[in-house]
Amino acid sequence: QLELVESGGGLVQPGGSLTLSCAASVGTLGHYAIAWFRQAPGKARDGISCISTSGNTHYVDFVKGRFTISRDPAKVSLQMDSLKPEDTGTYYCARVWTCAGFSPDSSPRSPSWGQGTQVTVSS
Repeated sequence: QLELVESGGGLVQPGGSLTLSCAASVGTLGHYAIAWFRQAPGKARDGISCISTSGNTHYVDFVKGRFTISRDPAKVSLQMDSLKPEDTGTYYCARVWTCAGFSPDSSPRSPSWGQGTQVTVSS
């Protein structure tokens, strides 16, 4: 069993940076591929980045070059740079079966989501 907790969100101006963290409150996340998802207001939840157990990374086009996912034994981080207003949303992390073919339509292993962390990009 794995339960994940997201943190690090906040209010930031366009062009700014934030670092999100995903840690396990139950279980060991090092055994799993972990992905970040984003849900903008009034929109579906989209996959944005994924990291495999071996550290291979995947990004969807609209964050590529701006976001960096990384992991250590305790957490999976998402460094977000050059933030845009359209990056506003609630960010979630979750286990995925694999990062291969990761896309905005990718689904987590479990339909259960944590509380997420809110990111607001606004001047």
